Parts: sequence; structure tokens; C-alpha cells
Amino acid sequence: MEEYQMNKLWYLSQISIFEEMTSEEMKEIDLLNTIHHFNWIAKEALVQTPDTIREGLSFVKEGKLKVYKLNESGKQFTLSILTRGNMFGEINAISFGTKDVFIEAMEPTLVCSISEAEFDRLMLSRPILALKLLKAVSERLKEREEQLEQIAFNSLRDRVIHMLTMLSSKFGTIIDGYALIDLPLSHQEIANMLGVTREAVSGVMSGLVKDGVIKTSRKSVQVDAEILTRSE
Repeated sequence: MEEYQMNKLWYLSQISIFEEMTSEEMKEIDLLNTIHHFNWIAKEALVQTPDTIREGLSFVKEGKLKVYKLNESGKQFTLSILTRGNMFGEINAISFGTKDVFIEAMEPTLVCSISEAEFDRLMLSRPILALKLLKAVSERLKEREEQLEQIAFNSLRDRVIHMLTMLSSKFGTIIDGYALIDLPLSHQEIANMLGVTREAVSGVMSGLVKDGVIKTSRKSVQVDAEILTRSE
């Protein structure tokens, strides 16, 4: 039981709005019994569909989730990728833009959640968490604005580079001067993120490989670290 409590507190400390809190504060929050734990979600399993929305807010504890929509013809458009510490869900006071979307596990993923009533009680008892949550919402909105700006003003090559740079900053590990993105990135997956055809993305990716901007292998992409430095 004691080991379970320690694991639970460690997981809580990894969730973004709980960062920089002392161990004593974490224990106090844990005693509120607000966070509910769920089993691991299998790879490619749906956490949510537009018809089965989760109540309250949820947190990714381990793994990665893909948030996407389908148009009338069934074409997929990826809105975001959620990883450890990211939140999703809808309550009266807060929206993370995950209503009417599909949320799918990209790999085995562990998710926990908090009801709206419990969330309100937690925010009232810990105002610092409310400030962290507002920051998280602001960052999510900023990402969406950047996506729209890229679509409106930039060429497909620039949009692909921007997307890969963003993914590298979130999921990349520098190896021999290149950032290896820890995601299964096929040309189709990149096309889904940009709302274009796979054929168009394949043409751009071939050009980027030729120019030395990226390296690719089966479902993996490495981005020149100098590109990341220039974008900071």
C-alpha cells in the first residue's frame, strides 16, 4: 500500500500543473482523493469519440495520445499530440478544445481524471494550480494559432519544417547532430497533421532529405539540430 501511494505521488508530480510543488503539498492533494486512476489504454484504442466524451478533465500520465477529427469523406486531420503532463477534457470553466474529436492511444497510455466538482474544489484550495492551468490552456491556444498561421501564409515545405521542428522540441533526442523524434511518423501521419495529401508530403520530404535537413527511416524522422537552434 505504501509503495502504491509513493507511485501515485510520483505520477502526480509529473503532471504539468503539479510541477514545482513540495512533497508535503503533493501529499495534501493526494489526501483530497480527487485523482482517479485507470488501467493502461492499449495502442490504437480510442479513449474518446465525438459521441463518447469524458466528463471532467483527464491527464496523460504515461504514453501518447493523438487528437484528431474526420471530415465527411473520412480524411483524418490531427489536431495535437498529448504526452506526459498534458490535459484534455471539457468543464464549464475550462475547455482544452477536445470536444467533438477522436482521441486515440499512439502507444500504451495511462490516463487519470478528475470530475468537475472535484476540480473546482481543488482549484479553490490551491490557487497556484489554477494559474498553472491557465498557462497550460494558453500554450494549447498558442499552438493552434501557430497551426492556422502556417496554413494561411507558408508554403508546404515551410509547414513541414515547422511541424517537424515543433515535434522535435517536444519529442526529440539529439543524436549525432540530429534530433530523433520519438513518434511513429509515416508520410501519411505527417499529412494528417497538415491536412494535405500523402503524395504532397512525400515530395517535400524527399527534397528535405536531399538537402540534408532531415534523415528518415521506416516511420522515424531525424531533424538537423541546427534547424532547431535557428528556430529558438
